[in-house]
Amino acid sequence: MSGQAIIWVAFGGALGAVARYATGLLLKTTSGFPWATLSVNIFGSLLMGVVIGWLSRQSTPNEALRLFLAVGILGGFTTFSTFSMDLFQLIEKRDMAAMALYLGGSLFGGVAAFILGFMALRAG
Repeated sequence: MSGQAIIWVAFGGALGAVARYATGLLLKTTSGFPWATLSVNIFGSLLMGVVIGWLSRQSTPNEALRLFLAVGILGGFTTFSTFSMDLFQLIEKRDMAAMALYLGGSLFGGVAAFILGFMALRAG
């Protein structure tokens, strides 16, 4: 990975993280339901589809733009957008076994790992 690639990802990631924080402030509710997170994940997935679709139509790949927009901004905004793209690629390849493993592993594994980490620190 080049130094320039790291700069593109870092700069985009900072912008994405600020956008996520601002969205959380705008959509803060007292209902207890995580509307901000849900909104960010769905909107980020939509944007990832648009960005990757647009980049795939370019005659010459622009790696710096992909790193800045997809990995940086959208990665900082939500990692769910990357999850959605990866899952779609497995579906597109028609690799249903890998898709099911990735889907289940990401959802259940991620929640289980969170609970494990939380409980380990709570107990200590």
